[in-house]
Amino acid sequence: MSRNIKIITAVILIIIIFSSAVSISQDLFQKFRIDATQQKLYSLSGATRNIIAGLNQPIKMKLYYTRTAAMKAPDQIQFFNTYASYVESLLKEYQAQSNGMIELEVIDPRPYSDEEADAVRYGLRRVPLGQEENFIFGLVVRTPFGVTKTIDLFSPDRQNFVEYDISYLLDTATRREKKNIGVMSSLPVMGEVSEYVAQMMAMQGRRPPGPWTIIEQLRMKYNVQNIEIGVSKIEGVDILLLIHPKDLPEQTLFALDQFLLNGGRLIVLIDPFCFADRPPQQAGMMQTDHDSSSNLQSLMKNWGIEMPPMTFAGDTKLALMAAPNNKPEKVIGFLGLTAADNCFNKQNAITAELNELRVIFAGVLKEIPLPESNDVELVRTPIMSTTAQGNAWSPDNPYEIMMLNPSRLMDNFYAGTEPVHLAYQITGRFASAFPQGVTIKDEADPNSKPNLVNGLTKSAEESQVVIVSDVDFISDDMAYESTFFGKIALGDNANFLLNAIDVLGGSAELIAVRSRGTVTRNFVKVDKIETEAEQSIREQENAINAEINAYQQQLNEIIGSAQKGQEEIIGSSILQKRAELEMKILEAQRRLRQVRRDAYQDIENLGDTLRNVNTLPGPILILLVAVVIALFRNSRKKHYIRRVSKK
Repeated sequence: MSRNIKIITAVILIIIIFSSAVSISQDLFQKFRIDATQQKLYSLSGATRNIIAGLNQPIKMKLYYTRTAAMKAPDQIQFFNTYASYVESLLKEYQAQSNGMIELEVIDPRPYSDEEADAVRYGLRRVPLGQEENFIFGLVVRTPFGVTKTIDLFSPDRQNFVEYDISYLLDTATRREKKNIGVMSSLPVMGEVSEYVAQMMAMQGRRPPGPWTIIEQLRMKYNVQNIEIGVSKIEGVDILLLIHPKDLPEQTLFALDQFLLNGGRLIVLIDPFCFADRPPQQAGMMQTDHDSSSNLQSLMKNWGIEMPPMTFAGDTKLALMAAPNNKPEKVIGFLGLTAADNCFNKQNAITAELNELRVIFAGVLKEIPLPESNDVELVRTPIMSTTAQGNAWSPDNPYEIMMLNPSRLMDNFYAGTEPVHLAYQITGRFASAFPQGVTIKDEADPNSKPNLVNGLTKSAEESQVVIVSDVDFISDDMAYESTFFGKIALGDNANFLLNAIDVLGGSAELIAVRSRGTVTRNFVKVDKIETEAEQSIREQENAINAEINAYQQQLNEIIGSAQKGQEEIIGSSILQKRAELEMKILEAQRRLRQVRRDAYQDIENLGDTLRNVNTLPGPILILLVAVVIALFRNSRKKHYIRRVSKK
């Protein structure tokens, strides 16, 4: 056999062995993975594994992805190839953990095929890519009993919540019917407006506003119904979401009280100043005062909680930047709560997995003694707070909030020594705030006499209440961002409310899944360099300002001590001092530029170091292997020559 044939045969055998090894490794080591992310974002959470372990019936999953069409599509569609590979690998992890209870099928539906027709029948979304091609990327989950759950499109805005969306499909496919969520609000959160307002908007060529995005998100998972303010009884609701309650009549307060005592779960969102509560246009034209605050003090005092009026939570460490006057400044009432600053109760299921949440002019919740006549024990747990530097503050008048002058508001704040609480979870057996009942008049009959209505004086079983001192945090302006693909959740604002509903609804399995993908990893080293540079720049600026003030004072003293007839001498002295001052300022500005240049250079050097660390080890390792092989071959060659020479 010639030398060339031996080489070709060896290369072919190496390729076969390598391909076989890769294929065998994929099968043998499919379950063995290393997830180096801090929150294990590429591994199934414990809650998901519990859901999978609790499956009592086989589940069939069908992942529809038009990979062939995506390969020929524009760049914004080709992006989905990597995304689809991640989703497919995640679904395979579900299958591997299910012990045969989950069957996965990956389908590439082609135009006019039965698979494409099935995808349309299941309600998956189609995005036209041409006259014939359609882009489809969705999931269908089916049970043997005909229950079908779908994700119509894996949108990029939900990439951090893929595991939650899939786990939710599994959980709801084998559970009973959806829970009933009631919404009572003085704001048009359901998108419903009065007939008068609708007519006025129609005359102005405007469309009535739709429901808030959080309501649309709730409707995807629950049966959501509107509860009118003024009702005397609340029925058919598992959880009641009370948003910005203003001037509730006594019969409605009694209905809320009895709903809670009958085992209902209550989420209360109140606000000392709600930006979403805008005055109607006709009220603005009449110059009437509009109260944008809400409270539920008549019931809350019975729960041992109060929120002082026109008192807000502040924290210089958490204050965020805003530019109401085209000048970015920190607003003491605009707070960015983070897990890194211990703003969330890690022992509570609602907030344990939250990472960041924004509030604007949130109120302050305080514990007060329970009424002695209640004879109940309630567990009041703060679940969202500022840092220890936080404190309560109040403006001089409400117009300061409306004018939103950050510097003026900051003057009213002084740092504290303990956290200020913004949300509470209360559990236990509640006592009625109306033990003697209430008198209710039949509004349908004006001539009827008020009737005394009695109810429960104490709940027979434990119930739960969640109170938050801010309403704006779930508004579209705070909780979501508009993009090409629709509304994208910002931080964990919406997650907080969804977590609370899951916990109060008795299903806490999905809590860890929903929030685990929203973590933000900062460039700690870069942030440290920028912070040190900012501090140095601030010190330089303070020094410059001090020099300017000193020279200005000297100029004033020269002018003040001038005598008659010395004007010419004084003038030349002023000009000389001014020239010296300008030179000092120029020199200081040069030093400032040098500080900024050094900080930028430090960041550039760090980037070069990281790039070298990531790229150089590979070539260096290959070079070392080549050197070792060369030395080995040279040693063998010398050994062979010596052996031949001896013969």
